[in-house]
Amino acid sequence: MDKKLNWVSIILTTVGVLIAVYMTIYKWTANNAMCLGSGDCSTVNASPYSQIYGIPVALVGVFGYFAILFLLLFNNRFGKFVEQNHLYGIFGLTVTGFIFTVYLVYLEAFIIKAFCPFCVASQITMTILFIISCVRLVRQPVN
Repeated sequence: MDKKLNWVSIILTTVGVLIAVYMTIYKWTANNAMCLGSGDCSTVNASPYSQIYGIPVALVGVFGYFAILFLLLFNNRFGKFVEQNHLYGIFGLTVTGFIFTVYLVYLEAFIIKAFCPFCVASQITMTILFIISCVRLVRQPVN
């Protein structure tokens, strides 16, 4: 079961990377054709909440998803400590991503009053990754 959850996590994280890269390109180019017909996408992208100190939120997502993917793929290549504790790292990254996701959903719903479909897809992806990381951590055998 853990191998299945690992593969599902790898697939979801890859999807998250692709969405975040797409949204980063959209933020940098402001090409509204990339919204695929949703005006809410450009509303969210143009809001002041789409950046943190001038860094696109989507780019933060790219790095976060890549960090998770790195731990999922290479946990057994950096010694026994990383191999035994990588699930804690994944949990830490996904709980941080989930908390940030809740904040972004709040902003979209109550402040910006617009929902970007790509952002929502990323938010769903991160939420599922967080749930899977919780399940994997609970099922982890005690050393």
